[in-house]
Amino acid sequence: MPPPETLTITQPDDWHLHLRDGEMLRRVLPWTCRQFGRAIVMPNLANPVVASADAVRYRNEILDAIPRGVDFQPLMTLYLTENTDPDDVRTAFEEHIAVAVKLYPAGATTLSDAGVRDLGKIYPVLEVLAETGMPLLVHGEVVDPDVDIFDREAVFIDRKLIPIRERFPELRIVLEHVTTRDGIAWVRDCERHTAATITPHHLVINRNAMFKGGLRPHYYCLPVAKREAHRLALREAATSGDPRFFLGTDSAPHPDSAKESACGCAGIFNAPNAMAVVAQVFEEEKALDRLEKFTSLNGPAFYRLPVNAARLTLQRHETPAPPPGKIDTAKGSLTVFDPGAPLYWSIEGGFPGR
Repeated sequence: MPPPETLTITQPDDWHLHLRDGEMLRRVLPWTCRQFGRAIVMPNLANPVVASADAVRYRNEILDAIPRGVDFQPLMTLYLTENTDPDDVRTAFEEHIAVAVKLYPAGATTLSDAGVRDLGKIYPVLEVLAETGMPLLVHGEVVDPDVDIFDREAVFIDRKLIPIRERFPELRIVLEHVTTRDGIAWVRDCERHTAATITPHHLVINRNAMFKGGLRPHYYCLPVAKREAHRLALREAATSGDPRFFLGTDSAPHPDSAKESACGCAGIFNAPNAMAVVAQVFEEEKALDRLEKFTSLNGPAFYRLPVNAARLTLQRHETPAPPPGKIDTAKGSLTVFDPGAPLYWSIEGGFPGR
């Protein structure tokens, strides 16, 4: 059966998003607002969002940048450090300032140096999270120099996540931007209170993309893309309808000057075509009937939030989208994720730029 020319679903949410701040925030936010009703906003700014007062200030900056007439809700997170105040975390959750706390192993990714080195020091915060039901969002990679970068997620699960889950059975955990079949298996092995986000780019590229014809910095992200077997496991999980897996774009803008350098930044900016990429994957997997679960229903269920009242219509075109262009910012051009294969889907109104 041919795919439908249009597909209308509950408006999706993005359960893992980097917006930055300042002028970059104002340039990238409209692309997210065009598709998503809500987004979990990451706290790893140059001055990280470590306390409830920081989250209030950052939320106000985001609200001021939302295009006029657009209904979009930023869902704030707190950056977990070894000095995080458990009482402040409780206040942030109970007063609806922040919906989750983010664990970055120190040095694991962009602006994570203020993260956690000794998990034992954050146990008082984890106790509050387990008591209140506030989720812990985990960047699941070890940073040990003796661990191969392609094994960092699997080793983190063995060394860190399994002990945390055993010690805090009531803790609600999201393994962010899962990249391995090990991560998929761990989520499925947990009896409850466990989920994972999956990105559009990890559904369509494997680690070869970074080296095809030379170094390709715009395919470099953390966690890095893995072997083809892992990509296929992610696609199976995303399209399965399993409520423990939902969309988190991990859209992470960096100007080209920061990506195309001797020490390029990790991050893929996919906000403009995130839903087009995901719809293409679900069509290829003959799972368009389960697209709404992954993008619009599973996330709210885990976060104990209502689904969006609005609807989003996707259109399928006979000809593929033109190659993604660049976005101008005050710090230079910003490259949009190129999935490396034709995209035939867009949100209603056509492809961006058409």
